[in-house]
Amino acid sequence: MRKIVLILLMFLIGVSMAAEKKILVAYFSHIGENVSVGTIIKGNTEIIAEMIAEKTGATLLRVMPETEYPRTYDECLSAAKKDRAENARPAIKPVEVNPEEFDEIYIGYPVWLNDMPMLMYTFLEKYNLKGKLVHPFVTHEGSGLSAIAKLKKAATGAVVTKGLSIYGHIAQNNRKKAQKDVDKWLKYLGVL
Repeated sequence: MRKIVLILLMFLIGVSMAAEKKILVAYFSHIGENVSVGTIIKGNTEIIAEMIAEKTGATLLRVMPETEYPRTYDECLSAAKKDRAENARPAIKPVEVNPEEFDEIYIGYPVWLNDMPMLMYTFLEKYNLKGKLVHPFVTHEGSGLSAIAKLKKAATGAVVTKGLSIYGHIAQNNRKKAQKDVDKWLKYLGVL
């Protein structure tokens, strides 16, 4: 009888350990002049990324360009247009964790010109996300989830779920509403 109990206990511990998922929130966020709220010192996407990480217990990973984007709106817009016109893959700084070691990855970015910032293509093409569960989230001022089809294509082999879209001015100025939107999405995903 003791042997059966011991085997059952070992089985339950093994199932419990297998059920623990490694979760990552990888995001790019921009600070400086913002189209709807003036100059910001914490990016809209970063605010949402932190909310998601807090609720899911995920590791946070900020994707950083090697060369920072300008902080003035017009200059940043020009740089984003140039990147897009050239189909650029801006270099990103080395990251502290390997995204390939995670089971689920929340990927966030601001929508620029109805697309992901080009450095997010760099990130997605650098790592093999085949078989990973990817949950996209974006901040925007009217574009919504317009770039999700491109994310699906760039995250080759990943299973991409329904995304979350939050207005940047809501992230900055109404964090209570932003948190409600995040919680609603996480409930839809079965996390909460």
